Amino acid sequence: MDYFLELFFGGLTRGSIYALIALGYTMVYGIIELINFAHGEIYMIGAFTGLIVAGVLSSLGWPILSILLLASICAMIWSASYGYTIEKIAYKPLRGAPRLSPLISAIGMSIFLQNYVMLAQTSDFLPFPKLIPSLPFLEGGEGVVSTSELVIIVVTALVMGGLSLFIKYTKLGKAMRATAQNRKMACW
Repeated sequence: MDYFLELFFGGLTRGSIYALIALGYTMVYGIIELINFAHGEIYMIGAFTGLIVAGVLSSLGWPILSILLLASICAMIWSASYGYTIEKIAYKPLRGAPRLSPLISAIGMSIFLQNYVMLAQTSDFLPFPKLIPSLPFLEGGEGVVSTSELVIIVVTALVMGGLSLFIKYTKLGKAMRATAQNRKMACW
């Protein structure tokens, strides 16, 4: 039973990560009808940013909660700035172009960002530092589910719930749904 639970929580953790990435793909494709091949690379840049910030702050002896918070905020800001820049440079100029042009631009951005990070960082596997301390109520079942897996599952559920509420009950969410349904009528 322990082996089944370990596989279950491991799969649920990876599925949670994939679900968050898929939400981003779905929102981008549903609204601007562009398959953004650089989407995963933006996540990768955020992960490397978090890794660098967490490594530097942990070597300086900062408290774990501060490291987690600051590394997360820096990763979000840095990856959002990359996404914004890519939108302005590679995608916006091609809005009225035939469908193949933005697709080729998206593939080009993906290849560029992969090689950029490979040269700037490394192509080797880098483990993220263990920043989340073990929770006392998981002491007996640490082999079944780790603290980081539990945090990933909980954060994913919170983000998905928050996104659902945002899209359902805010004015911007309503505008996003209208644009995804009919872009011409949404502009009126």
